[in-house]
Amino acid sequence: MKRLFNTNFNNAALHFMLLVLRVGIASFMIVHGYQKLGWLMAGGEIQFGDPIGVGMAASLYLTVFAEFFCSIFLLLGLGTRLATIPLIITMIVAVFIVHGPDGFDKKEIGLLYLLVYVFLLVSGPGKYSIDHIISKSLYRRKR
Repeated sequence: MKRLFNTNFNNAALHFMLLVLRVGIASFMIVHGYQKLGWLMAGGEIQFGDPIGVGMAASLYLTVFAEFFCSIFLLLGLGTRLATIPLIITMIVAVFIVHGPDGFDKKEIGLLYLLVYVFLLVSGPGKYSIDHIISKSLYRRKR
């Protein structure tokens, strides 16, 4: 019973769950980004929302960059904190501008993504990431 209410962190489990969270959330978002990448690669006239006034094409390019490419970086744990920033911005736009007038049911998924991305921005990618390998390499050089 004591173990159930223990508030200490199990570092091995925490690092493993950061890996699971990163890979899971990135995989889910890559599906959305891949669909939009297909629209982009299809050519022709771009019909995409312009919620922040940068133009339909720029909005689609920025969304594909965040949802597809930044999610790949997140999956690998490469530049994780930097990769979460465009994803956070994309989710803020989706939740508060695109779905601003909608009810909570339309905002819920975007808010969940946003919550995970903010958590990963603060926590970092964990030990099982390319960022960790790079960090260890940089630390050794300074010594």
